[in-house]
Amino acid sequence: MSDPYLRLTGIRKDFGAFTALKGIDLDIARGEFVCFLGPSGCGKTTLLRIVAGLEVQTAGRIELAGRDISTLPPAERDYGIVFQSYALFPNLSIADNVAYGLVNRKVPKAQARARVTELLALVGLPGSEGKYPAQLSGGQQQRIALARALATSPSLLLLDEPLSALDAIVRVKLRQEIRSLQRTLGVTTIMVTHDQEEAFAVADRIVVMNHGAIEQVGTAMDVYRDPATLFVADFVGRINALPATPQDGGVRVGEQVFRCEHASLDGHAAGRELRVYLRPEDVLARPIPEGDPNVFEARIDKIEFMGPYCLVRVSADRLGAHQLTVYLSLNYLAEAQLEVGSRLPLRLLPDRMRVFA
Repeated sequence: MSDPYLRLTGIRKDFGAFTALKGIDLDIARGEFVCFLGPSGCGKTTLLRIVAGLEVQTAGRIELAGRDISTLPPAERDYGIVFQSYALFPNLSIADNVAYGLVNRKVPKAQARARVTELLALVGLPGSEGKYPAQLSGGQQQRIALARALATSPSLLLLDEPLSALDAIVRVKLRQEIRSLQRTLGVTTIMVTHDQEEAFAVADRIVVMNHGAIEQVGTAMDVYRDPATLFVADFVGRINALPATPQDGGVRVGEQVFRCEHASLDGHAAGRELRVYLRPEDVLARPIPEGDPNVFEARIDKIEFMGPYCLVRVSADRLGAHQLTVYLSLNYLAEAQLEVGSRLPLRLLPDRMRVFA
């Protein structure tokens, strides 16, 4: 990234003896949609609030378009923010809620009315100017909160878990609309979320955080397919984790030595304890020619119905006491007449196995 639009350098935040952020460095490009993803307490909301000026960093620098905003009050940072709780004024009409920032900036009334009309159409609620927040559903209120955040054409749009209070169906629909709107307007956006599916669906890049530090920054595919640390491998998506040791250029799990093409296997001394990670979709269930070192026979221990597919837990004598989770389609299970106790051949994809010390 040659010229970042937003640059965070050495951002640290202490609350007494507790360090919430441990020297965060991050560059965000103009027009980019970035998600801060991580478990509760990892520091993602604190980092967003520091960007907004709602928290003051203990150390570090924030630059927006080359301008140092590290010590500026929130009103001078040129951002719009949407909270989980909507934070609409219940005693103001929808038009007045959306126009709130414009009024504070003394925008002429006619111009403000035109902007409100434009934004309500943009978020899919035209003609709702005269209503009040209590007359709208949760999803509609969040659209109004989004319109209010965009009213002043901010340089940054900050979203603090904006969809977590909504029903699942509404959440999916609104996240698609937010992403579409962000692309249309080209506004640089940061969203805090603990929902991995949500981050995967909307983000250009995902910042995975843990204990006040950044574990990995990358696209959804990068983070899912090539986790950089043990934490990311464990936290993002479903994963199989198998204890192993290096042997003969591969990894030994139980009695079987599997071929593994992951570069991180290089340099591990023989006998050293490792963990092999791979996704359920990277364990294939199908007839495969003999002679492949990554093939073994497994026994089905449990089948969990998940709609269009099933989570199938399997074990194999050759792997010792370790179970694997495999995704199998309903059609495959029915056609192969598989049930608990059935045996099936499996293959671990050598290029999808990730190895960590």
